[in-house]
Amino acid sequence: MATTEECHSIQLIDGDGLFNDVGTDRLIKEIKLAECGLSYAVVAIMGPQSSGKSTLLNHLFCTNFREMDAFKGRSQTTKGIWMAKCAGIEPCTLVMDLEGTDGRERGEDDTAFEKQSALFALAVSDIVLINMWCHDIGREQAANKPLLKTVFQVMMRLFSPRKTTLMFVIRDKTRTPLENLEPVLREDIQKIWDSVPKPQAHKETPLSEFFNLEVVALSSYEEKEEQFKEQVANLRQRFFHSIAPGGLAGDRRGVVPASGFSFSAQQIWKVIKENKDLDLPAHKVMVATVRCEEIANEKYAGFTANESWCLLEEAVQSGPVAGFGKKLNSILYTSLTEYDAEATYFDEGVRSAKRKQLEEKLLQLVQPAHHAMLGHLRSGTLEKFKEAFDKALNGGDGFSVAARNCTEAYMALFDEGYADAVVELANWDSSKVRDKLRRDIDAHVASVRAAKLSELTSSYEAKLNEALSGPVEALLDGANNDTWPSIKKLLRRETESAVSGLSDALSGFDMDEKTKEKMLTSLEDHARGVVEAKAREEAGRALIRMKDRFSTLFSHDSDSMPRVWTGKEDIRAITKTARSASLKLLSVMAAIRLDDNADNIENTLTSALVDTKNNAAVTDRSITTFDPLASSTWEQVPPAKTLITPVQCKSLWRQFRVETEYTVTQAISAQEANKRTNNWLPPPWAIVALIVLGFNEFMTLLRNPLYVGVIFVGFLIIKALWVQLDISGEFRNGALPGLLSLSTKFLPTVMNLLRKLAEEGQMPATNSSQTNQAVASKSFQNGSSTSNMSSSASSGITASENSPKKGE
Repeated sequence: MATTEECHSIQLIDGDGLFNDVGTDRLIKEIKLAECGLSYAVVAIMGPQSSGKSTLLNHLFCTNFREMDAFKGRSQTTKGIWMAKCAGIEPCTLVMDLEGTDGRERGEDDTAFEKQSALFALAVSDIVLINMWCHDIGREQAANKPLLKTVFQVMMRLFSPRKTTLMFVIRDKTRTPLENLEPVLREDIQKIWDSVPKPQAHKETPLSEFFNLEVVALSSYEEKEEQFKEQVANLRQRFFHSIAPGGLAGDRRGVVPASGFSFSAQQIWKVIKENKDLDLPAHKVMVATVRCEEIANEKYAGFTANESWCLLEEAVQSGPVAGFGKKLNSILYTSLTEYDAEATYFDEGVRSAKRKQLEEKLLQLVQPAHHAMLGHLRSGTLEKFKEAFDKALNGGDGFSVAARNCTEAYMALFDEGYADAVVELANWDSSKVRDKLRRDIDAHVASVRAAKLSELTSSYEAKLNEALSGPVEALLDGANNDTWPSIKKLLRRETESAVSGLSDALSGFDMDEKTKEKMLTSLEDHARGVVEAKAREEAGRALIRMKDRFSTLFSHDSDSMPRVWTGKEDIRAITKTARSASLKLLSVMAAIRLDDNADNIENTLTSALVDTKNNAAVTDRSITTFDPLASSTWEQVPPAKTLITPVQCKSLWRQFRVETEYTVTQAISAQEANKRTNNWLPPPWAIVALIVLGFNEFMTLLRNPLYVGVIFVGFLIIKALWVQLDISGEFRNGALPGLLSLSTKFLPTVMNLLRKLAEEGQMPATNSSQTNQAVASKSFQNGSSTSNMSSSASSGITASENSPKKGE
C-alpha cells in the first residue's frame, strides 16, 4: 500500500525492559504529536510469537517494523516493544508492536515480561489487536487462552481501567464463515473472563464495562496474499477517525493529552516494572501535574524573556508609561492563553491549579512594576495638583474653593490613571496608594493653608507695626494729658482696620468661627502688644526724653527761638516750667493707660518731687514721714501695666536734676555776665559832670589840633596793646592772675610793636601808602575781634564773680 508520508519508528522498550525516553521525545517532536491535544489514538498488537503481527501492522498502517524471514526458520523477530506513527491515517495514530508470547528465547522470563507488556498495552492503548490463529478457536488448550487470561488478569490491577477496544484478528481463516466463528470466540472469551479472579468491587462487573470486543478474520498471507491485502485495506478504513463517536475507540476514557504521552508512558512502565498496582486515575493526575507544571514554567520563562515585557519594565522604572495596564494585560493574557492551549486536555483540577500558580507567579513578577507605575502616577498627580493649586490661588480664587476643586479634579485624574494602569488579573487594592495621595494632598493643602494664614497674619501685623510704632513714639515724645487717649484712639482705629481686613481675607479659608475669632483676637492682642512694647521701649529712654524736653523749653522761647540771656528773663519761672513739663513726661511714661482706669501718678510725682514747700516742710521735720515714692508699685495700676516704678521715678528725677543743674547755672552766669557787659558806661550824672568840668580841656583840644593827633596816636598804641595782650581774656580768670600774666607779656609785646613799626619805616615810599592802609585795615579787624573777645571774657568773669554771691 503506497503512501507519500514517511514512517517514523523507534524501539520504545528494549528487550531488557529499559524505556527509551530520549528516542520517544525525539519521535514526538518529529511527528509534532504535542500539537494534537487529545486528537490522537494508540494501537497495540499482541499475540503469539511468529504469528505475523509485524506483517499485519506493516500492511495495515504502512509501518516498517521488522518481519520474520520464513526461509530462515521460525524465531523471535520483535524484541521488547516498538512504536511507530501510522502513515496516512487521521487522526494521528501511534502503533505499538509487542514482543510475541510463548517465545522460547526468553524462557522463564516470558510470563513476567508478557504480563508487564500486556498491562502496559492496556494502560496506554485505545485499541489492542490480539493476533490469533483460526484453528485455535474452540480449543481448550489453544495458544490464545493464556494470552487472554494474562490480559484479563492484568486488567484487574488497574484501579479504574480505560475502556479498551479488543479487536481479535483471526489469521489464516478457513472456509468456516466468520458468523460461525465469532459466537464461539465470544463464548470462550466470556468463560475466560468469568474464570479470572476479580476484586470485590468488580465481582459482578460485565466484560463490556471494560472492553469493546471486535472480531475480524483475515485470509492467509502466504496462500492468499492478494485477498489478504484486500481484507487489510478494508480493515484500515475502520481506523480512520477511530476516536470519533461510533468509531473503534469512540467511547474511550482517561485519555492523556498528547504533550504528556511520553512522560505518561514512561511513568506507567516504571510502575509496572516495580510490580506495583497501576492506579490510572492517580497516574493521570500525576502526569497532568508534571506536564502542566512544565508548561507553566515554560510560559513563565517565556514571559520573563518577552521583549515587550522587558521594555515595559525598563520604561516604568524611569517614569509613567501610557497604556501600561493595556500593554501588561496583553502580555499576561498571551502567556496564559498559550498555557491554556497546551494544557487544555489535562486533568481540569490540576490544569486549573497550575494555571492559578502560574498566574500568581506572573503577578508577583509584575507587581513591582505595577507599584512603580502607581508611584509615578501618585507623585505626578501630586506635582500637578501643587502647580494647579498655586495657579488657582494666584488667580484670585478663594483658598477653600481652590483646594476643593483642585483636590476633586486631581483625585479624579489619579483614578483615570489607575484605571489605565490596572492589571485585570490581579485583585490588587489601590486604596492604599489612593489614600496616600489624598493624605499628601491634604498635607500640602494644610501646609499651604498654614503658610497663607501665617503670611496674612504677618502682613497685618507688619502693617500694625508700621501704623502704630511711629505715631506712638511721637505721641509719647510730646507727652501731655491727651497722650494716652490719643494712643487709645489710634490703637482702636488701626486695630479695627486691620481686623476688618483680616476678617475679609479669612472668609475665603472656610474656617469655623471659633478659629477665626481666635485669629482676630490674636491680631488685636498683637496690636496692643506693639503699643505696650513701644511704650516700654520709650520708657527706657525716659531720662533722655526728659532732658531733651527740659533743654527745649529752657533754651527756647515760646516762638522756638534760642533764648539770649539779657538779664530780663525769669530763670526760676522758666526752670520750673521746664521741669514741670519733664515731670509730666515722666508721669505719662510711668504706666500703660490703654484702659479707662484712672490713676494719681502725676499728682503723686508732683507732690513728691516738685512741691518745694512740702519738701522743705518734710526736711524740717524731726520725724520721718511716709514717702509716696518708696514703693515698687503704683496705686490703682497693675504691675503688668507699670513701666517705671515709683522708686525708679525718684531715681530718674534725682539724676535728671543733677544733669540739668549745670544748664541752669550756666544760664544764670550768662545772664549776670551780660548785665556786667552792658554797664561799662559811667552813670549819667557822671557824664554830665565830665562835660561841665572838662569844657575848658575840650576847647583847648579844638584850639590845638596837634594834641588831637597825639591823643589819636596814643589811642592806636593802647588799642594795639589791648589786642596783642588780650587783656579782656586775661582778666576773665580773675584780677590777680590777669595782672601777673600781663606783666610777663607786656615787654615782649611792646618790643614786637616797635619792630613792626621799624620794618614799616624801611619800606619804599611807593608802597608806604598801601602798607599803611593794609595795617590800618588789619588793625581795625583785630580791634573788632578783640572787642568781641573782651565782651565774652567780661561775661565769664561776671558769671564767676556772681556765682559765689548766689551761693552765699
